[in-house]
Amino acid sequence: MSETLARTSADGSQGGAPAAQRGRRPAWLTPVNVVIIVTAAAFALRLHRQYARAGFLFGVTEYDDGPYFGSAVRLVHGSMPYRQFVLVQPPGITLLMSPAALLSYWTGTAWGLAIGRILTLLAGTAGVALAGLLVRHRGLLAVLVACGITAVYADAVGAAHTVLVEPWLVLFCLAGALAVFDRDKITTSTKRLAWGGVLFGFAGVVEAWAIVPVIVLAALCLPHLKRAAIYAGGVAAGFLVPVLPFVIAAPRGFYHSLITAQIGYRAHAVRVTFLSRLRDLTGFPYAMDWPKTTLLLAALALVVCVIVAQAGAMAITHRPPPALDWFAMASTALIVAMFLWPPQFHYHFAQFLAPFLALSLALPVSRLLYGAEPGEGVAVSWPRTSGPQAARRLGMAIAGVTVVALAVVTLIQFRYESLPNPALGQIPVAINRLIPPGACVLTDTVAVTLAADRFESDDPRCPQIVDGVGTTLALSYGLKPRTGAGNVPAVNAVWNQAFGHAQYVLLTPSSDRRIPWTTDLDDYLANHFTRIYKSHRGLIVYERKGLRTS
Repeated sequence: MSETLARTSADGSQGGAPAAQRGRRPAWLTPVNVVIIVTAAAFALRLHRQYARAGFLFGVTEYDDGPYFGSAVRLVHGSMPYRQFVLVQPPGITLLMSPAALLSYWTGTAWGLAIGRILTLLAGTAGVALAGLLVRHRGLLAVLVACGITAVYADAVGAAHTVLVEPWLVLFCLAGALAVFDRDKITTSTKRLAWGGVLFGFAGVVEAWAIVPVIVLAALCLPHLKRAAIYAGGVAAGFLVPVLPFVIAAPRGFYHSLITAQIGYRAHAVRVTFLSRLRDLTGFPYAMDWPKTTLLLAALALVVCVIVAQAGAMAITHRPPPALDWFAMASTALIVAMFLWPPQFHYHFAQFLAPFLALSLALPVSRLLYGAEPGEGVAVSWPRTSGPQAARRLGMAIAGVTVVALAVVTLIQFRYESLPNPALGQIPVAINRLIPPGACVLTDTVAVTLAADRFESDDPRCPQIVDGVGTTLALSYGLKPRTGAGNVPAVNAVWNQAFGHAQYVLLTPSSDRRIPWTTDLDDYLANHFTRIYKSHRGLIVYERKGLRTS
């Protein structure tokens, strides 16, 4: 009886909404259906990027996807990361790409890399759905904002185009949050807490940044020590089980690859400017072309929106923000600080911010308009019918404006993704004709040899270098070719040995930034190799002298 009365609206109708209001809202317009619709749009937007730009599926678009997928190929062929080759990334992405790498036995590495890219696209799209499901109890507006921002956030779309860690990191963090949170509160279920911790722990195996939401959630669990212990145990298991085999196999290599190289690199790296980072973090398409004033106003507007909405919600409900709101806001603030502090920053980093920023906007706005039901958690789709008519109209108006704004940004993003691709693109057919299968090929960017099906060699002496830049960083305590790595004997020894065993050398226009060239290395290349090909985009192939007659 009391439950019925609690769900009876001001006009006496049952179920929390009058019949007239139900009639105005289509039956299919539910939070879950909105999640499906926006996720489908996000998938189409990311798929468009793969096919709108020539060479994005089977060509060379990034440097990082080469080491990430190449390490998985090496692993399934019996080589252990950190022991037999350097990888300056936790092993999570290597493990995730291993199924696609196994397929390369039959499909070749070009198709294997393409499958890895498609899987990453699906992971990026799934993150949109998880963001919506996390707030579906807050109603349509919350789902629209959370899903919509995550779907169209410029660098989230960009990061999903190839094998990068950010889409997978977001996927496991949001899956962990969905397990840990029961609506606005942290769950009391031991099983859900433990599995949520495992998912967050594996997110840390993908990228160490997962420590931010992990710490925030641990702090929220602390008032209940048993919950905190269960959650922490899950995190430890999710992290240690995948990582320990690699640490045990090569403790020194693991330390130098992940700790020494990263700390040293940050000490010597050229700092990316504040405005450049802000252009990526705001998430708007074309933000790189915005004037400074416009950019600062946009960033300020986002911050003010969150603060005002949260303050207004507290004033109306007379309650502090629930745990889910604190999780979103604290994680957003810490992630922004983390990205602004160190000198290094790349565009795809910003995807990690996207869902937390979206949640930080969606949750307080929905709470401001809808308030909170007495029983904490009665799901609503529009503002409560017992509230003022103006509030209901405002909620509908905001939802409509949100739909229009998201549609406009989607079209802008769609057009942005259709611009010409400045990367190397499709591998020239001449590469496959000039370099025989099974040859030992040394390159500054292994994405090229992966896309050309020339990554694996039949020569057991062929160098195992997967990440040239990472190898140089690890051996020189954080130096790069342009910051003095060529003066380090250990670096010279590895690269001299690599050139000494190579049958072909395949260089991109960026080789001077990725190989620590010295006078001796230049002379060796000139004396022992002949240039046999150069593409219109600067891809150069050298063949060892006398190779065809030997």
